[in-house]
Amino acid sequence: MKWKQQLHGMKAYQPGKPIEEVKKQFGLDEVVKLASNENPFGSSPKVKAFLQSDASNHAMYPDGYAQNLRTSLANFYGVEEAELIIGNGSDDLIAIITRALLYPGVNTVMADLSFSQYWHNAEIEGAEVRKIPMNDGVHNLEAMLEAIDENTSVVWVCNPNNPTGTIVSDEALRAFLAAVPKDVFIVLDEAYIEYVNDPTTEDTLHYFREYSNLILLRTFSKAYGLASFRVGYGIAQAEVIAKLDPVRAPFNNTILSQKVAQIALGDQEYIASCRVANEKGKQQFVAFCESQGLKYFPSQTNFIMFEVKMSSQVVFEEMMKRGFIIRSGVALGLEGFIRVTIGTEQQNEKFLQLLSEVLKEQGVFE
Repeated sequence: MKWKQQLHGMKAYQPGKPIEEVKKQFGLDEVVKLASNENPFGSSPKVKAFLQSDASNHAMYPDGYAQNLRTSLANFYGVEEAELIIGNGSDDLIAIITRALLYPGVNTVMADLSFSQYWHNAEIEGAEVRKIPMNDGVHNLEAMLEAIDENTSVVWVCNPNNPTGTIVSDEALRAFLAAVPKDVFIVLDEAYIEYVNDPTTEDTLHYFREYSNLILLRTFSKAYGLASFRVGYGIAQAEVIAKLDPVRAPFNNTILSQKVAQIALGDQEYIASCRVANEKGKQQFVAFCESQGLKYFPSQTNFIMFEVKMSSQVVFEEMMKRGFIIRSGVALGLEGFIRVTIGTEQQNEKFLQLLSEVLKEQGVFE
C-alpha cells in the first residue's frame, strides 16, 4: 500500500496508563491517576445533575455548528460567533491547523520541551520541524524568532507550557507577537489558562484582535473536568476561522458534549474553587521539593514537573506498584524528572509519602 513515507517508524501518542490495567497488573484495589492533568475534583455539580436527567435523542446527529455552545462562548468572551471554531478537544484543532497550513516545503517552529502533538502532526504532513531548546523550562521566544524564515508557516507557543508548567512573561509575549512576520500563523495554546494564578500575567484575549495571524486555543478538558467529552475551541479573527472551518470534520462534537460544556461554562464559581484548591495542592509539592533540594519548574498549571535525582522510569514503575500513575520524564523528553498532576490534598499527601519511601529505598534520600 502507498503509505506516506513519514509514517514509517512513527509511533502513536502514548497516553498515561489506564487505571484498570494497573490494578490488574499489580493486584491493587485502588489506583490514583496523576498522569494526564485531569481535574481531580471532576466537573461542576451542575453538569452531574444534568447528566442524571438528560433525555437527548442520541439517534440524531449533533448540531454541526454547535450553535448553543458557540453562543455561550461568544457571550462569555465578548467575541463574535464567527470568531470561534469548536473542536473535538484541542487535539482536533491542532490537527486541523496542521492539515491546513503544513506540507512538504514549509517548516514549523516550536519549543523543546513542549506538547508532542505539534511536531507529531507536522511530521505526518511532511513539514520540517524546528524544535528550539527552552531556557530552564521556559520558551526561548527570541531563539524561536531567529528560527523563523521565509518558509515558516506555523509557530507554536504553549502557554502555560506542557510539560514544564511555565509561562512566558507578558513583555516577552508582546514583543514576540509583534515581531513574527504577518504571513506566519501563531498558535497560542492555552489549555491550562484557567489555572494561571500569577497576578502579573495579563489576559491574552485582546491579542487576537490585534494580530490577524493568531489563534488562541482553549479547552474544557482540564479545569472544567470534561476530558472525556472532548471539547476544545479556538478564538481568532473571522477570516482565519473561515479558512480553518472547511478542514473541520462534520459533527465533530456530540450532542452531550455540547450541552455539558455549555453548562460547565456557566459555573465559574466552581472553576474559581478548583483554582484555589489547586494552588493549595501545588504548595504541597513545592514545599516537598524545596525541603528535599529537588529542582522543580514553577508551575502555573494543575501539574508540576520536578527532578527525582534518579531514573524517571524506575520512579514511574515503583509508584505504579504503590497505586499512583504519573508521567515519566523519559516519555516527555527529560530524564531524571517526573510530571505529576496535582490531586486532592489527601492524594498529594499520600503520593509524596510514598515517593519519599521510593527515593529512600533507591538511595536518593538518607
